Amino acid sequence: MLRSSPADFRVAIRGHAICCGVIVTSLCGSAPAGARDVPCSAPQRPMQQIEFMFGRNIGGRLGVGEAAWSRFLAREVTPRFPDGLSVLNATGLWQDKERGRPIREQSRLVIIVTSDETSASDKIAAIVTAYKRQFWQRSVGVVSRPVCAAF
Repeated sequence: MLRSSPADFRVAIRGHAICCGVIVTSLCGSAPAGARDVPCSAPQRPMQQIEFMFGRNIGGRLGVGEAAWSRFLAREVTPRFPDGLSVLNATGLWQDKERGRPIREQSRLVIIVTSDETSASDKIAAIVTAYKRQFWQRSVGVVSRPVCAAF
């Protein structure tokens, strides 16, 4: 991890927003009440899909390397959702309002599909908090929605 100076930290905090297309400022909890009413055809059943958008820049340069990302995934995400998940490489794009220009950064998109009955809000909040603290991020994109799924 890059924690070289307080100045780098201030730059990372001030100038960095994480997103792969949108900045989501609120955390979504378990699937909305209406998700239980989603009509699913067998063998599918109502579930919740959660997508995390993790940017990898710190202070304008790649700061979350492969080893640090793998440790984070193994320690923070997988234990909270042990039934499985998908990780995709992505390129995030977000608008830097201080500089007035779009910023591109390497990112990871994590997709999790979990049982509708599973309360995920505490798990989501813990993952977001851990990533922001560990890698000096201002935000982590989170999308949560009801889906029909089968495994």
